[in-house]
Amino acid sequence: MVLAMTKSTPKEPKAPKPERSDDDRRIQGMVSIAVPADRVTKPVFGKHGFASGALVVDWPAIVGSAVAAHTLPLRIRFSPQDRSDGTLEIKVSSSAFSTEIQHLEPLILERINGYFGWKAVARLRMKHGPLPVKRAVRPAPPEPEPADMVRLDAMLEQVEDPTLREALARLGKYVAARKP
Repeated sequence: MVLAMTKSTPKEPKAPKPERSDDDRRIQGMVSIAVPADRVTKPVFGKHGFASGALVVDWPAIVGSAVAAHTLPLRIRFSPQDRSDGTLEIKVSSSAFSTEIQHLEPLILERINGYFGWKAVARLRMKHGPLPVKRAVRPAPPEPEPADMVRLDAMLEQVEDPTLREALARLGKYVAARKP
């Protein structure tokens, strides 16, 4: 048995890895968009008393679509001691609907507190004003005539690149559907 003896060179000391703070966490792999988005939205919603934007996003599911169509949660104010029995400030679209909200207040409070899981909100405070306008969803364009599609297919037979052919087919279908 032969033992080989080699001179070992001293290894350079490794630089210590910098410690990561909670704000500098790197996310590996696929993650739901809610995880990184929460870090961005939390400071904004925190100024208005919301722990996250969930109450604003889930507002129609919490209070129902009829009430949500005329209201918008603005902020929650809590006493400095604890995060319960707060006041939820909501924007109401009209004075007439404000009266309706006063009658529905016990039911709305029950639904909000059921959403949070504890008695987070004890009363509602209404502020009158216009609500943001929701954009209407554009309807899909009508389907083109079959004769136009046959003519489009004949023109696209000359295109060799399949990606280009597909893009031109989508464009041609859109243009053919919009013609008067």
